[in-house]
Amino acid sequence: MPLSLSEKKERLEWLAGVVSDCSRIVLQYYAEDLHIDWKNGTEPVTEADRASNTFLVENIAAQFPEEGILAEESVEDRSQLSIERVWMIDPIDGTKEFIKHNGEFSIMVGLVEKGQPVLGVVLQPTENKLFMGAKGVTAQMLQNDVSVKLKVSQQREIPLMKLATSRSHREPVLDDIQARLCITEAMEYGSVGLKCGMIAYGNFDLYIHTTQHSRLWDSCAPQAILEAAGGTMTDLFGLPLNYKNENLCNAKGLLASNGTMHEKIASLIAEIFQK
Repeated sequence: MPLSLSEKKERLEWLAGVVSDCSRIVLQYYAEDLHIDWKNGTEPVTEADRASNTFLVENIAAQFPEEGILAEESVEDRSQLSIERVWMIDPIDGTKEFIKHNGEFSIMVGLVEKGQPVLGVVLQPTENKLFMGAKGVTAQMLQNDVSVKLKVSQQREIPLMKLATSRSHREPVLDDIQARLCITEAMEYGSVGLKCGMIAYGNFDLYIHTTQHSRLWDSCAPQAILEAAGGTMTDLFGLPLNYKNENLCNAKGLLASNGTMHEKIASLIAEIFQK
């Protein structure tokens, strides 16, 4: 049976508490000298990533032992995708930003039910800023005990849209896309979750990620929050993200927006890639 709205609310509140507890662990490492290892020769990983991963996996597994878990710093078990409900964990989204000590990283946990993200939490530890959302339940940002409702902007003029881009994963094709959309206002930022959080808050209107390297746990929680706030997230070409994908990748990139002109933007992006 699908989760009821009351069950989603209960889980979301529980998850917000767990992620908040996890942020204190991450901040302890943030204040220390970091030892950095490398995955695949190019992706950094720290003890903070591993400690956050362990804490989140252990708490979720204890609370929901019958449900699946996919976490970035755990051994990839693709059999989890066949389970009705799967938790997707990015223990530190924006490890490069964590290492740079610029604060632009987050802890992200989302829940997929029958292939669809249904709830998510994204927390920026350095700002104590927590985004949480589940469609039909709530979309809100909590910071220092103050709650603000999340609602995307209603900007429909594409050239006037504010674009959020990746600080560490920007490809040259994004310059072509930005020029094609005639967008002049753009800002680089770290974590996927924080960029989508800013769209959900209404500060930005659009996020375009052109690489093939984002994973399912990069998009799950942000998508749940953004959709709860009235926005949209798909691949670059406007097609639904596949949370049953055994590659665990978003191979056709990410497109997140306030939803007003999403299909038009996806169409313009497709034209550029066709060329």
